[in-house]
Amino acid sequence: MHNGDWNDGWGGGSWWWMAIMMIAFWGGVIWLAVTLIRRGPHTSHPHTHDTQPLAAARPAAQEILAERLARGEIEPDDYRQRLDALRHQPEK
Repeated sequence: MHNGDWNDGWGGGSWWWMAIMMIAFWGGVIWLAVTLIRRGPHTSHPHTHDTQPLAAARPAAQEILAERLARGEIEPDDYRQRLDALRHQPEK
């Protein structure tokens, strides 16, 4: 071994292993970040997801429908037909 050798005996081709390990490391970091971003807050914690029944969302839909009627976006007959469809929608 030479005293002036800067890589302390790793050999001449060891930089390939360092490059492969660095690519693997950063690839893993990027994969983890993408996975966590895609999951979002709703699926990262399975016990905190929204468990409100579908029926709880219906009054909001009916309110929106009434607002559309009040703004003149839909006719009264169309309003009644859509309101009837909302009220008789089967629960999932």
